[in-house]
Amino acid sequence: GQVGQQPLQGGGGMCHRCIQGQAPLELCNAQAIERVAPMHAFTRPVDQLRALMAGESCQVMPCCFDALSARLVERAGFPLTFMSGFSVAAARAALPDTGLLTVTEMLDQGRSICSAVRIPVIGDGDTGHGNAANVQRTMHQFARAGFAGIMLEDQLAPKRCGHTGVKEVVSREEALGRIRAAVAARAEGADLVIVARTDARSALADSHGDEAAMDEALWRLKAFAELGADVLFLEAPRSEAELRRFGAEVPGWRMANMLEGGFTPLLPPAQLAEMGFRLAAYPLTLLSCAAAAMQDALADLAAGRTPERMLEFAELRELVGFDQYDAVLQAHASGSL
Repeated sequence: GQVGQQPLQGGGGMCHRCIQGQAPLELCNAQAIERVAPMHAFTRPVDQLRALMAGESCQVMPCCFDALSARLVERAGFPLTFMSGFSVAAARAALPDTGLLTVTEMLDQGRSICSAVRIPVIGDGDTGHGNAANVQRTMHQFARAGFAGIMLEDQLAPKRCGHTGVKEVVSREEALGRIRAAVAARAEGADLVIVARTDARSALADSHGDEAAMDEALWRLKAFAELGADVLFLEAPRSEAELRRFGAEVPGWRMANMLEGGFTPLLPPAQLAEMGFRLAAYPLTLLSCAAAAMQDALADLAAGRTPERMLEFAELRELVGFDQYDAVLQAHASGSL
């Protein structure tokens, strides 16, 4: 495939008047940028995501953590984003990604994100938050929140970031049961793109050795694909050779995780595309850059200086929607709304 960014198509986060075609785009407070295609109001986020995945490109997918970061991803021209569980735990509660946030907190954050943008958003569903019934309920909740997709993994709860020493995954039977439950929920109306993840490569390495751990991870991914998972995700491969093996042996759409400072080598999107990947996720790039920028600004303030690198106030007002808000009030006052 080729690396590229698709034109923004919209779908998530439009208001009900925009959906019904009753308000021009410039008056819709949910609008992101003018180059959004007019079809946005009639295309479901999940359909947009499937259309992107059906192409030949490897999509660069910056991961967001709140509504503002998601809007910035959209404005930069990226056609999709991913709500990172690590980043949400950090930004919302200053907590590590160790299963401390509840599904209610993740859904609350997700609703804000999906309402702020029109590009499709994949949400981090962790382990599905319980047994098969919990997985199915999580699927329906994520669909109602506005997500286009959900990632589900095979770690033993409470889970943790895959690059911080994962030690346990559930049995094959339970792992397959989670994906089977998700596929059943999708058939019942929770229409989400299912991203099936395994952490077996990390969890089993100490007890079984690297090669056996990799074999088990690939077995699980193939089984997830056979059950009907849409996207397959091997967390924390250790080398380019392991990435290539994943791309060669596992059928379907595949995702790579490009975590700066993590276990997996950082490869250019063009190389990932050549290896057969459709998604290249950057889970912590925005959070890490934002934290570094805030630290720099705080250092300037502590030294008695006004930070030099910041948005102009007019840019910030426009970014959060003051211009659209005032346009709605003006149109209402003139009787044109």
